[in-house]
Order: sequence, then structure tokens, then C-alpha cells
Amino acid sequence: MRLVFMGTPDFSVPVLDALIGAGHEIACVYCQPPRPAGRGKKDRPSPVQARAEALGLPVRHPVSLKGAEEQEAFAALGAEAAVVVAYGLILPRAILGAPERGCLNIHASLLPRWRGAAPIQRAIMAGDARTGVCIMQMEVGLDTGPVLLRRETEIGAEETTGDLHDRLSALGAEAVVEALARIDALSPETQPDEGVTYAEKVDKAEARVDWTEPAEIVARKIRGLAPFPGAWTEAGEARIKLLGARAVPGTGAPGEVLGGFTVACGTGAVEVTRAQRAGKGAQEAQTFLLGMALPARLGA
Repeated sequence: MRLVFMGTPDFSVPVLDALIGAGHEIACVYCQPPRPAGRGKKDRPSPVQARAEALGLPVRHPVSLKGAEEQEAFAALGAEAAVVVAYGLILPRAILGAPERGCLNIHASLLPRWRGAAPIQRAIMAGDARTGVCIMQMEVGLDTGPVLLRRETEIGAEETTGDLHDRLSALGAEAVVEALARIDALSPETQPDEGVTYAEKVDKAEARVDWTEPAEIVARKIRGLAPFPGAWTEAGEARIKLLGARAVPGTGAPGEVLGGFTVACGTGAVEVTRAQRAGKGAQEAQTFLLGMALPARLGA
């Protein structure tokens, strides 16, 4: 097919590669504009823009798609369909209706659970046993469109958002290629009204660890916020990021270090498996402890 591809972050790049590998023609790639990044705060292209330019594909990064000029330029591409994955802009009705077969979105959850911005993080933080990807026919509502294809996978007991992100990206790439190949045979499945949840964008204010919470809740927060923004706690005057954890037996005052990197919670304890301090890279807990002695208690 002749396609428009719309995506921005790392999550979207394997999908673009898979579409090209399947023989589809990419008429144009849409992504978010370059943003200031790094120490010099120079504009840096998104991962999708960088990949598209390396492949010699035309790239557009409008600030908005609400204007008539942008909408006419999009329609003039003559695409049979648009594939959208973590693009970051709302698609107006005129954009949604321009391709002959509409716009297909790859959403990283089992809809209608976890509609919205942060489905991977929220699934882990909620303790979901399974997640997946849905290929959805887009409409004006937020992730409300009918589902054409879904693929499920288990969430590993110690899997972080970073781990699951990579697996779901690959799964979404496979699923959308299959959906496009079978598009005339697929029956759109209307999402049920029951079971709807919303994956609100993660706020950095959520990232501070509350050691009075049960161990399982604390461990899920640490895994769900790894690698970004990273759950954190105080170790004396230092702030450290906690990037991997498991719930384990243990008793003590909340925040008390029970030995190694095991910390008491409101009930039970958490064994931190990966951590990072300011100015250093992320380290496995054993290596981290060689360079930093923990105080008797973590947290303020």
C-alpha cells in the first residue's frame, strides 16, 4: 500500500522499519518537531525523523494539523492508509478521513483497558498480569475506535517499562503488518463499555517512593517508572533513582535498610535490583553498593 507513517519516539521506529520491510510505499513520514536536548540545548530530531531521513524518506513535522493548508497537503499525498504509533498530535476529522482506508493506530494495551498516554507504565504499576497491542481504526475519541487486531503477552514478574516497551514495539510492528495484509478480511470489533480505564500521563510528582506503602505496590512503581522518569528516594542528602525491584519478605520500619539493598515497607520489603545516583550510569545493585554505602534508613 501507499502509506503515511506518523510516529515520533523510539517505540515507533521498529514499526516504520517493518512497514518498509513488508514492501509498503511510505509517501511521507510525520513526526513531532525537533526539540532542544543535551547540554547545548540544540534542536535534536526525534528518533523517527532521524530514521526516516537515514532511509531517504520525506519528513514533515508540523506543530499542528488543524490548519487547512496542512490538511490539504496531507490529503494530496494520496495515501491508502495512515499508520499512527505514538505520534503525539491530535488528528482532526479531516486528517482521519483523508486516506482511503482511514488511519490505523497501534496502541500498547488491550483496549478498552488503558486508553491514553501511558498504557505501559500504568499496566505495570497496576499489577496487570497481561497486556498487548491493539490495531485500532482511529476516530475522533481518545482510543475509542474499533479494534481490527489484538495480540496479547504476559508481563514478566520483574519486567520494567523499558523491557516491556521494547517487546510491545516489536509486537506492534508484526501486528500492523499482518493487519494491512489482511485488512479486507478483518472485522472491526467495537470496544465494550465495560472495563474502560485511562492511562494518565505519568507526573514526576508520582515518582517519589513512599516506603509506608505495601512492598508489592512499591516494587511495581519502581518497575513501572523505569527507566523514565525513574522512581526515587533520599539516601541521606543524596537522591537516588531506583530502576528495578522485587517484593521480598522482611520486617522493619518503613524505609529501614535491612541489609544489602533490601528496604522495609509498610508491609513486607523490597529488594532493589538496579539503581542510579546523580552523574552516574545505572548499575546493578551489587555494583552500586560498592560505590555508595546506604544509610540506615532511606527517605526523608
